[in-house]
Amino acid sequence: MLVALTRNHSAFEVGPLVALQIPATPSETDPYRLAPHRIRRCTFRRLIQVDSRFERVYDVECLYPDRKVPIPIGDLDVAMDVCNSCTAAHIFRPDED
Repeated sequence: MLVALTRNHSAFEVGPLVALQIPATPSETDPYRLAPHRIRRCTFRRLIQVDSRFERVYDVECLYPDRKVPIPIGDLDVAMDVCNSCTAAHIFRPDED
């Protein structure tokens, strides 16, 4: 038992101090801050941010082979399938091959 003193120095008893347990379940994560998918990093891909108020939206264009004429692929969900299945040689960054 802990004893505490008041201003007039009389003693009174204080109950034992107890630490509160942290909840075992993690809190919900904000989906805005998570990277939902993994797309291979390409040297010929161009991302264009689309104006959206509530979420991050990007259109993807492919500049392969000559970087002059962009080929629109679509949003990141569509581009992930297209770009990850690309078989062009030496277009991905060295740490992706």
